[in-house]
Amino acid sequence: MVSRKKLVWGVLVALSVFGVAGFFYFRSNSNGKQHFEEAHAVRGTISSSVSTTGAVEPQTRVKIQSSVGGRIEDILVEEGQLVKKGEVLAMLSSTERAALLDAAKLQGKSEQSYWQKVYKETAVIAPMAGQVIVRSVDPGKTVTTSDSLFVLSDRLLVKAFVDETDIGRVKVGQKAVIGLDAYPEIRVNGVVGHIYYESHLQNNVNIYNVDVIPERIPDVFRSGMSANIEIIVQEKQNALLVPVAAVQSRRGKTVVLQRRGSGKEDEVRFKTVQTGLQDERHIEILEGLKDNAVVLLPDTSFVLPGKKGGSNPFMPQRSRTR
Repeated sequence: MVSRKKLVWGVLVALSVFGVAGFFYFRSNSNGKQHFEEAHAVRGTISSSVSTTGAVEPQTRVKIQSSVGGRIEDILVEEGQLVKKGEVLAMLSSTERAALLDAAKLQGKSEQSYWQKVYKETAVIAPMAGQVIVRSVDPGKTVTTSDSLFVLSDRLLVKAFVDETDIGRVKVGQKAVIGLDAYPEIRVNGVVGHIYYESHLQNNVNIYNVDVIPERIPDVFRSGMSANIEIIVQEKQNALLVPVAAVQSRRGKTVVLQRRGSGKEDEVRFKTVQTGLQDERHIEILEGLKDNAVVLLPDTSFVLPGKKGGSNPFMPQRSRTR
């Protein structure tokens, strides 16, 4: 029982020592001056944007099917190849021609050659100019009229998925910047080409598809690739900008912090301003500041105790040699 009382008293004494030492430590730090970083109001370009995700898709996707069922005899194009409207993509023998040629082959080459000239192959023709993005068949394969032989695309675009809370800010003709998850170093400029009228539900949120047309199509673009899209809603050039951290709200007003005047480094004042566009780093000042005006930012850099405003009594001290 006695040892337990001694333990309790020992803890109380230790807490008292720590409390007194901590009081003097924090008191010594509180006597230090408040430090600020200075920033200048400068002219620059700022923009407001809608950031979202999407996918690379063909603008017009056409499946090519044969008008007759039969056997593929020859493929004349490769995947990724650009073709013109009316160009022959493949040649096939109808079911009847394939059966006739197989029977003539048993009778000799001359008989087979005769029927090959008399009974012509059927051509599969491109209905439009574009790029072959899918080739589903090889020579010798038997197909029906419902089978897809090729898929053509006139060009690739990016289909952006825009939340209904942002769709009201998106307009046809707005500029956009496209990035690919597979190639983050590639950035392609584009423009909003079409906003779909019907939404679809995704994760309990109404999403509208927006077609973003790239200014150029890099060779690495592939249908189905995931993309990041930044749609520029509004952009201003030669705007007066300050860091976002310099602007704060005080008593219902938007203010910045400035020094009162030369020679009074410790005295600061709040200056009311009117703001405009804002991005991740800067905010536009419409009224209240002039070019190259100096604003103050709180100094958030970490300073070890003992450098300014006192020392920590609980930190081990290095002995100094005289």
